[in-house]
Amino acid sequence: MPLSFDLPLESLKSYEGTNPKPSDFDEFWQDGLNEMRNVDPEIEFIKAEFECSYCICEDMYFTGVGGARQHAKILRPINETETHPAIILFHGYSGNSGSWSDKLKFAAMGYTVAALDCRGQGGFSEDNGGVIGNTLRGHIIRGLEGPPEKMLFRQIILDTAQLASIVMEMTGVDPIRIGTIGGSQGGGLALACSALEPRIKLTAPDFPFLCDYKRVWEIDLVKDAYLELQEYFKKFDPLHEREEEIFTKLGYIDVQFLVPRIKAEVFMAVGLMDTMCPPSTQFAAYNKIKAQKKLAVYPDFGHEMLPGRDDAVFQFMLGL
Repeated sequence: MPLSFDLPLESLKSYEGTNPKPSDFDEFWQDGLNEMRNVDPEIEFIKAEFECSYCICEDMYFTGVGGARQHAKILRPINETETHPAIILFHGYSGNSGSWSDKLKFAAMGYTVAALDCRGQGGFSEDNGGVIGNTLRGHIIRGLEGPPEKMLFRQIILDTAQLASIVMEMTGVDPIRIGTIGGSQGGGLALACSALEPRIKLTAPDFPFLCDYKRVWEIDLVKDAYLELQEYFKKFDPLHEREEEIFTKLGYIDVQFLVPRIKAEVFMAVGLMDTMCPPSTQFAAYNKIKAQKKLAVYPDFGHEMLPGRDDAVFQFMLGL
């Protein structure tokens, strides 16, 4: 087995994270859930141009926290009266909900499928702004100058939980047979969604993003998806005089601190050569999961397609 550029595998298995956790973390997310539940989602379904013989394809719009309209692709069985599971999909950073056709494998099983466009990224969901300070490219640092309640990833994470609650109320969907899937940002959101919606049964994250920010900085891997952290310090705190304050505030949107709430069974994958989302940051989250869990370790792989993973996740989701 090649040596990880990060920590040895045995050390990764016991690594507990570096980023500081805010003292009011649990209250912060409970307040967020309360705000989300008080939003009138004003759900709208629009028939999609894409058609399929065995499922109904629709664009769904709903209002999220802060009044921003969110978009998700929805695929539902033709016969919605039969109780069935649902799969919720989350995409990578800056991406979108993807094509209709790549979701048909689950629709063919008679599942409802929902794929979120993260607000302000590559799809049709809105980011209606309203934050203090810079809006320099990255979403991790969006709102970092103001109160943590205005941080963009707080809103995105709440969007995932709101989408899950909407899906659970759809005709024919069994609310206790829901799975979440995603890679990178999508992996982090699959975990966060499962943490905030305890009825989710199965979750399959690949190399989750949004974990242990300070560790990324300490091992000098603030590049690619995490580059905005370096840019933030260079422009707004070049002497790192506010370092502890900044990383503590980032702790509010650190998935490693949400995962202890998960009730779902977790099937996660990590590549030990992942320099985009370092393995230690992923293990910081995985090691805190208290629910039933298993991990697929790819020693030679980085942040890339993992052979056999799609098939393994599909088989895992047959357990819904």
